[in-house]
This record gives sequence, structure tokens and C-alpha cells, in this order.
Amino acid sequence: MTIPGIHGNASARTPLGAIGIEDLDHAANLRQRAAAVATVAAQHAEQVDRDGVFPSAAIAAAKEAGFMGLLIPRELGGLGASLTETADVCYTLGQACASTAMIVAMHQAALACVARHYQPGGWHEALLKRAATEQLLFASSTTEGNAGGNVRSSAAPLIGDGAAVELDRDASVISYGVEAGVLVTTARRSPDAAPSDQVLAIFTRDDYTLEPSSEWDAFGMRGTASAGFRLKAKGIAAQIMPVGYDKIHPQSMVPVSHLTWAALWAGIAAGAVSRSQNFVRTAARRAGGQMPPGAAHYTKAVASLRKLRALIATNLQTFEQIDGDERALTSIDFQTSMSLLKIEASELTVETVMSAMRASGLAGYRNNGDFGLGRHLRDALSAPIMIHNDRIATNIASATLMRGIPASLFD
Repeated sequence: MTIPGIHGNASARTPLGAIGIEDLDHAANLRQRAAAVATVAAQHAEQVDRDGVFPSAAIAAAKEAGFMGLLIPRELGGLGASLTETADVCYTLGQACASTAMIVAMHQAALACVARHYQPGGWHEALLKRAATEQLLFASSTTEGNAGGNVRSSAAPLIGDGAAVELDRDASVISYGVEAGVLVTTARRSPDAAPSDQVLAIFTRDDYTLEPSSEWDAFGMRGTASAGFRLKAKGIAAQIMPVGYDKIHPQSMVPVSHLTWAALWAGIAAGAVSRSQNFVRTAARRAGGQMPPGAAHYTKAVASLRKLRALIATNLQTFEQIDGDERALTSIDFQTSMSLLKIEASELTVETVMSAMRASGLAGYRNNGDFGLGRHLRDALSAPIMIHNDRIATNIASATLMRGIPASLFD
């Protein structure tokens, strides 16, 4: 496979409203690369889902395209893409293979925690240069033991003497952990620290071992290989991020993960709507122009997909406008928006795919044939329970109770 070359003289990331020709070339080239990777992903999507295997060919194509360095600054050898461009890549991949798209999206979230908070000249800058050159796949370990989806609480502490550090962690889920070259993990700052006093430690593959504790045989997203492990790691103190996780989480982990997840979920929905469109067209043609019984559901699918895409675009624009403003990124309004985005996008995705299946009828329900949507629906159903929507809604209830209800439509 030949991946188009990136536009070599494109300027560094440009704010919205100040986009030049070189930036347009850069964005167009990223779309070309994403389309080429999606072609490979689509060829293997059924087998990845059927056998529950890591999408090796698609991730290899993503590495060839440079996508492991999407969010690495260009001066460090990466593509220096904006989050909007990165989300668009995830959207394209989501239409082809949800597992591939989710792996690429989770990589970006883990990578962003390093690329957006590293200290120039330090250990993490050297890692980013290496990651761009070698296209290292980043995985994250933020869920642990009984804490489940409470990513702002860590049980296992880092233990060290000031120079060396060790971590022994019950990592209940590490997606594609065996395949990763870098692991980004939360931990308590020290044995005496509170569970919420977290740091982010970065370990390369030579620094840690993974002992399997649970297997991954799931309803959907089967290729993400989201198994559980006992994580044992050793490194040096310089591998701990210089910024506490209490800052990294709201400024990078939450917005990057929620926006890229939403984008790939929208890709799943778009793929389902495309298949239902082909079914409705085929059925109408065979019936002399008469629409099939489910045509009204196709219209609903199109409408909900439009709503989903607009929701994501609005939130991406907001992020790009305030990126770099720590106060705005950590504000209650923005964090609530990011949490609600995750809830709304995941539920709209399921709604859209379900409407597409109802539009396609039995042809969409069947696993064989050109119009089957079983894989799309199973993958989409992971969205509301991947960090459970009920947990998120409960967590933001106290914050929203403190805010007034807008008196004007435009407040």
C-alpha cells in the first residue's frame, strides 16, 4: 500500500479563521492517508470482529501513514495535526473498522497526555522523538481493580527512592496492551498519598511486564483486545510526567478521548447509514421506484447522523478556540460539555445505527450479505458503557446543580 506523502512545508498548527493554502493541503493529505488506511481496515474488519483479533494489518497501515504521530509536534518529527484533523481521521476509520478506529483514538488520548504536557529537553521529549520515528503505539492504564471506571482514583502507589520508581498495579483493563510499545499509567504519587493524588508515569515496553488476569471476548469492539493484567513496571523518576494528573486529566485526557471517541462512533453510524442507503436505493430500484417499508427509518438515521456530526463539530471548535487556556479548559462549563458530549454522542450513535437497521429490515439483521449491520450495532453498543454514561451523569449532577438555567436562548 502506498500512503500519500505529507505536505512538507505546511506551517505549524494554525488557529481557526487563519487557515492558509498550505494548511488546506496538509488537511487534504491527512484525509487521503486516512482513506488509504480505511481501505486496509475494511478489508480485514469482518475477520477482526469474527475472530476477536487485533487488527494488525490496519494498525500497520496507520503506522505507515504516520498516524501514531498525529499529535506529536512537527519539530519533534510528528505530523503536528490539530485535534479537529485527528478526529476526522478517527471518523474515517470508524466507517471501516470500529476496533481499528478505537485503537487509533485511544492511542491519541494517551499520546496527548505526554505531547501536551512534556518538559522541553527532558525524558519525555526524547520519547516523543523516538515515538514519531518508530511509530510507537501508546496504550493507557487508568482503570484499576475495584475502582472500575473511576479514573480519578488510584490504589497502587509509585514506590521509589527519588531516582528509581516501581509500580505493581491490578490493571483491570489495558486495551491492546500486549501490542503497545509505550504504556501511560496513573498511580498514587506515593504510598502515603490519597487515592486522588495521582501522577502519570510513562513506561516503554522494556520497563514493564504484563501478567494476564482476564480475557477479552466481548459483544463488540472485539479487536481492541481489552484484557486485564497485573502490571509490574520499573523506571526512573524522570519518566513521571512533570504535571500532576489532576491537570492532565481535564486539559488533555478528557477532551482528547471524548472528542476522538465521539468521532469514531460517528464513523460507525455513518458506515451504517451508508449501508442502509444502499439497501433503500436497491429496494426502490427493484420495486420500480416504490420506497421500501423502512424508508422512514432511513430518514431518521440521516437526521440523527447530522445531529451527531454537528454536536462533535461544535465541541471541536470550542476546544480549538480555548486550547492553551488552562482556566477555560478546566472550567465547569467546558468539563460539563465534554462529559455531556460523551453521553449524547454515544446515545446518538446507537440511535442512528438502530434506525439504519430498521430501514434495512431483515437485510440489515442478517450477518451475511452486503447490507448486514450486526457488527455496526454491536460495536456502537459499547459506546454508552465505555466509562458508563450513568456514572458520568451522576458525577456531573452536582456541578450542573450549581449552575443557573439560561434565561435566554442565546446565553
